[in-house]
Amino acid sequence: MRPVTIAVGERTARLLAEAIVCDMTLPWGNWEEGKDTILPRYAAANVHFVSLSVGLDRIPFDETVRAIARERARFRAWSDRICLVESVADIRKARAEGRLAVGFHFQGSNGLGGMVEMVEVYYRLGVRQMLLAYNQRNQAADGCSERTDSGLSRYGMRLVDEMNRVGMVVDCTHIGYQSSMDAMEMSRSPVLFSHSNAKTLLAHDRNISDEQIRACARTGGVVGVTGVGHFLQADMRATVEAFVRHLDYLAELIGPAHVGLGVDHVYYTSHKAAQRAGARDMYPQGYPATGEAGSYLAPEDIPRIADRLVVLGWPDEHIHGVLGANYLRVCEQVWR
Repeated sequence: MRPVTIAVGERTARLLAEAIVCDMTLPWGNWEEGKDTILPRYAAANVHFVSLSVGLDRIPFDETVRAIARERARFRAWSDRICLVESVADIRKARAEGRLAVGFHFQGSNGLGGMVEMVEVYYRLGVRQMLLAYNQRNQAADGCSERTDSGLSRYGMRLVDEMNRVGMVVDCTHIGYQSSMDAMEMSRSPVLFSHSNAKTLLAHDRNISDEQIRACARTGGVVGVTGVGHFLQADMRATVEAFVRHLDYLAELIGPAHVGLGVDHVYYTSHKAAQRAGARDMYPQGYPATGEAGSYLAPEDIPRIADRLVVLGWPDEHIHGVLGANYLRVCEQVWR
């Protein structure tokens, strides 16, 4: 699909033509609503790589394995348009060929079935980054919405060590403060907060503190800003201006080399509304009312984000970094 025409300035158009644009997070769980249309929208919006959530804490081990087999078959069938990648070189090659590059990640570690040995197996199947937990406590870590904040378990510590060994990126999104600090202290490789916003700008359980943000940068890692409205501003509206406000804040705090895009676009709105309404312990507060899906930025907003950074006077190098170069740097350091 040819890129869509999105109104941006001349300098922004040039930057988008030069960059490798990466989105660290696109939900891709056990549903089909919208899956046939969303990836062509990313390609049309001049995005070159998207990391897909193929594993979730609420999906058990056997279903996770089947899901990955199903998704690998899906992308073989779509190989004329979409490339499932194993390396950063594959991402660059797909961009040159005009194909959208995709990778896999897990939002939570329950899909391992309690076996750290599965990290290597999943890595070989294309999983390149993994959250340790998703909002609630699991075997590895406390979640960010839990009553407690106990940090990593011994199993969680072994899990981080194995991920470092294999080359899978440790993602601290959705986990509790102490769990994230434990993981960042012990990781020998750069870590991500693939889709997390600044708690200083909005006090939400899912957002992260300045201390967490600085700790991530010290590992050499990247914080990806998410376009979910209820993590952006108090009125829960997803706007480009609110998104860029978080980008700007992070860049001032830790430097633009440690900031990226984790848009986390929700295109499966009826499924998401039902999921949230049925899981109040997982989504305890600070979310849209029951029956409402919420407000989310979309792939078409990414060129507008770049244009806003241009208007604010960001240098080309820093915009390139946020659009994808910073994330690719981490991947090149960690992936084996």
